[in-house]
Amino acid sequence: MDDEQIPRPRPVIAVVRALVGVLGPVLVGAGVVALTWWRLGPVTRTTVWAEDGGIFLRERVAIGPVDSLLHPYAGYLHLVPRLLVDLGWAMPIEDYARVLSLGACTVVGVVAAAVFVLARDVVPSWPFRLVLAAVPAILPLAPYEIAGNAANLHWFLLFVAPWCFAYRARTWWGSAAVAVLAGFVVLSELQTVFFLPLLLLAWFPLRDASGARAWPRALPVTVVALLGAVAQVSTALTDHRESRPGSPAFADVVAGWVLQPFAGAWDADVRAAVRFVVAHGWAGVLVPLALLVLVVVAAVLVGRWRARWTIVALALGSGGVWWAALLANGGATLGWSHPVAALEAVPPLRYAAASGLLLVAAAVVSASVLVGWRTPVAPATGQRGRTGGAARLVGAVAGWCVVALVVAAAVGNAAPGDTRRSGGPVWAGEIPAAVTACDGDPAKVVPVRTALWAADVPCSRLLSN
Repeated sequence: MDDEQIPRPRPVIAVVRALVGVLGPVLVGAGVVALTWWRLGPVTRTTVWAEDGGIFLRERVAIGPVDSLLHPYAGYLHLVPRLLVDLGWAMPIEDYARVLSLGACTVVGVVAAAVFVLARDVVPSWPFRLVLAAVPAILPLAPYEIAGNAANLHWFLLFVAPWCFAYRARTWWGSAAVAVLAGFVVLSELQTVFFLPLLLLAWFPLRDASGARAWPRALPVTVVALLGAVAQVSTALTDHRESRPGSPAFADVVAGWVLQPFAGAWDADVRAAVRFVVAHGWAGVLVPLALLVLVVVAAVLVGRWRARWTIVALALGSGGVWWAALLANGGATLGWSHPVAALEAVPPLRYAAASGLLLVAAAVVSASVLVGWRTPVAPATGQRGRTGGAARLVGAVAGWCVVALVVAAAVGNAAPGDTRRSGGPVWAGEIPAAVTACDGDPAKVVPVRTALWAADVPCSRLLSN
């Protein structure tokens, strides 16, 4: 073999690829942080929401930054939200709301960057992975209640759980990083246990550069995920929940999923879907749903086995999260299967946003499968798979249509809109009155108004600030 036939190393190309591999997730994460922050609007991002000024803050003050981290509340552990509250409490008191909002948006950015990396085996095309990773930021329902606060941060961590569990790490360092992420995820959201069977996918061998089989480094993430799941399940079995359990009819579960998570995946105004069904019947909503089901089923049929199981897990997870929420919270159960005009007053539920995250993810992965659908490589000839044929053309068109709908929904709902915190009160504006109420006595505790509840803030903290 002469010199011209010897493949020469290309260090410049290798360096460029390495930089792209590092900078790509960073840019994705930064973009998601910026978009999530923008969509909140100025009042929402400076208003404290629910547990952030209630139970999380009270327990942080009462039992300290360490003991409160794994202190159970409402039947499960909330590690990442409590860490975020610790961070907010360490900053100047007037910045508490802004720090929590920015911190929550940053966690969503980390989730997006992780999905962009971990989904590579299932979604090899980077444009599709970009759309997939951006789902937490572009979901129409996200800003209404779950984005920008610690209390609902666990829903975004649930979104990354299936990708953590199914990922096949090539190195021990990569495995350790995924295991750390999985630990934070599982210790923050009980429902991640639904995705534990995906750990089996992480143990299947992969091919190295020479084509030989190599075993992935799946032990660290498996051990961490199972230990975290044991901690969550033990907490759920022993801790008291104040919410009254529900017993929804199956028809109401399905109809509610159509009118909230499915409708809210494309338009933040879920009331419009109820109005449409009340006025014109179910056909106008069920036809788009049937088309999406066809896309998902087609992707499951033609996709590779790893993509198939991922799509099934995401789709079932979407319905499971919604059903579990209605079972655990009796107040969320409504007569969805027989909608009346009164249902138009029901706002988007936070469970709908969580379910919608997984639903849109299943749609994007399905679209990626159909667009990249090829016939298998023939072992005897080594010929590449074909992309032609009417069925493949229809699949590719359907896949691109799904992506176009997701992007169109993102663009149409990108501007800041009404949220459950749009009316304030702005946290920093409440601090001067709270300082005055202390009357110079550091032993007092005064309430500071928040959205939904109120925060009991020690005057020692207010006066020292």
